[in-house]
Amino acid sequence: MTTHDSTPVAGSASDAAADTAFASASADDRRAVTGKRRIAFAVYVADVGRLPGLQALLRSLALTNPALCEDVVVLHPGLPDAAFDAAHRLHPRLIPRTAAGRHDVFRLDDYDTVIALTPALVVLGRIDDLLRLRTGVAAVPRPGPDGVPDDGLLVIQRQDLDHPAPPAAAPDVRESLLVPLDSRYDFRALRLGDDLAVPDGVIFLNFAGTPTICTGPAHEARARHDLDDEAFRAAYLALPGAKHPDLLLHLALPFPDGSRPPIDLVRQLAEIHRGRGHHDLAVALLGEAVAGRPDLPRCHETLGVCLMALSRYEEAETHLLLATASPDFAPRAYGQLARLAWLLGRTEDARGYALAGLESDPTDVNCRAWYARTSAMAAAGATAPDTSPGEQLAHVALFAEGDENAGDKVLPEAVRSCFTADTGPGRWHQQHAHLLVDEDGLERLNARRAVIVGGGGLFLPDTAPNGNSGWQWNIPDDVLARITAPLAVFAVGYNVFDGQRYRRERFAASLQALVERSAFFGLRNHGSVARVRELLPASLGEKVRYQPCPTTVARHLDARLAEPAVREDTVLINCAYDRAGLRFGHDYGHFLAEMAAAIRAVSGAAEVRYAAHMPADERFVDDLRREHGLTLPVEPLYLLSNDAIRDLYRRTRLVIGMRGHAGMIPFGCGTPVISLVSHPKLAYFLADIDRPDWGVSVHERALGARLAERALAVLADHPAAVADVHDRQRTLWSVTRENLALLRELTGLPDPFGEPGPGAGPVVPAPRSATDEDRAAPSLRTAPPTP
Repeated sequence: MTTHDSTPVAGSASDAAADTAFASASADDRRAVTGKRRIAFAVYVADVGRLPGLQALLRSLALTNPALCEDVVVLHPGLPDAAFDAAHRLHPRLIPRTAAGRHDVFRLDDYDTVIALTPALVVLGRIDDLLRLRTGVAAVPRPGPDGVPDDGLLVIQRQDLDHPAPPAAAPDVRESLLVPLDSRYDFRALRLGDDLAVPDGVIFLNFAGTPTICTGPAHEARARHDLDDEAFRAAYLALPGAKHPDLLLHLALPFPDGSRPPIDLVRQLAEIHRGRGHHDLAVALLGEAVAGRPDLPRCHETLGVCLMALSRYEEAETHLLLATASPDFAPRAYGQLARLAWLLGRTEDARGYALAGLESDPTDVNCRAWYARTSAMAAAGATAPDTSPGEQLAHVALFAEGDENAGDKVLPEAVRSCFTADTGPGRWHQQHAHLLVDEDGLERLNARRAVIVGGGGLFLPDTAPNGNSGWQWNIPDDVLARITAPLAVFAVGYNVFDGQRYRRERFAASLQALVERSAFFGLRNHGSVARVRELLPASLGEKVRYQPCPTTVARHLDARLAEPAVREDTVLINCAYDRAGLRFGHDYGHFLAEMAAAIRAVSGAAEVRYAAHMPADERFVDDLRREHGLTLPVEPLYLLSNDAIRDLYRRTRLVIGMRGHAGMIPFGCGTPVISLVSHPKLAYFLADIDRPDWGVSVHERALGARLAERALAVLADHPAAVADVHDRQRTLWSVTRENLALLRELTGLPDPFGEPGPGAGPVVPAPRSATDEDRAAPSLRTAPPTP
């Protein structure tokens, strides 16, 4: 898959077409931004006689590692496309490319780690340890001048190779780069003859040089993978445990003619479609499976949730009610019914569903949360503000409650602070983005002085998906077109994860309608600006402006956030675990070990504590204690007020954060930050403030050393680090002030910050070397540690 600024192995036009087709059907790819490691298998097939071996290799890989599915690049000297039809049926990510020889496995520049295999290999065990290798060229040592086998397994880390060798030769691999592997990773079948059993623990069995016709335990192990397609599919589907979604979909669908697939398999496939935002495909599968079958509560629950995601609310409610007939699934189904009723503005119905769920299971956390939320809404609705609607601003955003994300609690208040000193219900009409905007909702929005949408990462397809817009604001296009109040999109982010699949068609159409209707359209980083412009006609692209997240200028919004007289001698760490597979890939164990090393190094200079933005974040503390024997005190930010959250971040010396707002909120309070980059938005923010070196990828090989070095540099000259943060803020505040001047023309409201002084214009910070103070302060831009 050629999706990076790199030079792939030379190939034919058909190779390029295949790569392009695969890329277009693949996931959102921002690995160049996040540093996410790109892994591929590579197999050289010299002639058509090796294709049965390739197919046996693919079957063995799937049957022994069913939860693994990486690209398989098949290098070949120019075989016809049709030669790979059988292999394509076995693997969904097969990429044929022409090559000069097997040595071209060293030239797959669009990958970081290449596991080079041969058609003579079969896989007999798990290969997790190979995926965790991060250095050099690993192989089972062989006699010879270089020790690198030309007919066995290699694990190549591309960044460690020297300059490319001439096209007709394999690159020299320095002895210092060789990483020896145990013989079980490339065990020669020739060693066994016709009668010796395959030793326990062998991972790869290599049949290079063995007779074509032979008997014995080794050949029986290979013969187990000489299956026809139907037998292979059945064997894979019968495996216990986790399976990779790509492989499972590829091998299960389409169902064989005339067969009725197991209902659990149908539901499992529907859940995969649901997780990828393909709710229509999930509904098609489940709708047929549950027709006339009210006795399938789990399937009805999944079907109801998918119908809800398509905004087919009446059908969704019917299926969720069917799911409540089972005591085992009733609490979950009632929780979904409560959410559905809330989306439609039926607060009392939502409360009733939540109460019914609690009667089924008094310990159900979801139903309890919905009961608390709807009870609070009922109480709030009893006391209407004195302000007339025409004097209010409408605010469309996510409004976190309870134990939800601390950043989403702070953010709406920060947005409102940009417009008015009073951020309460007297001045603002609150419209949760996930609530359906129906005719009554439209009337309430149009009655306000203006409608402000933002901030936050609202351009995300899988948080409360809906079929009306394809992003988080649940508004149909025809309703959006009838908003007559001035509409401003303010500091919204494009929050799609690296590797995340989503359907762009509905989102792109809704986005275009939103930009056309908006009088102001500001996104919170230049990365989001670029991504959204890609989805718009050129005529609308210029309407998309840069508006920093208001949390990043909090010191300018709230005088109480001035630099504290004394800071606590602490460093706060935050990690995030939503969509952990997209964040960490195969590198979570590496990340955890490197973080343990960094924490030990930093602990000598300050007390390291953990800042949890939501309960799920505390997994890091649990894993760190279990795997590395380190215990961190936890600050549960999700239980704190907005003022307490800002105060905690204002008084610490450094924040090392993975969540976007674990960087932006402390930065806005004047605290130095280092970002653990697992999502493009963190790198986008650092690029906006011209400090990309304040971020370290969670995939960085030397993560622990780099993080400790940068953290200790901040702590060693903290005043300089704080001054640098203040300097960076001046640019963001200047942009914000300019944009707010435009927005005041829409709202007709006075400037809550007073008029800028005479001649004030955009503030462009001087280089840090321009003043004596800057020359005396060490830069945060530290050199990388020496390997």
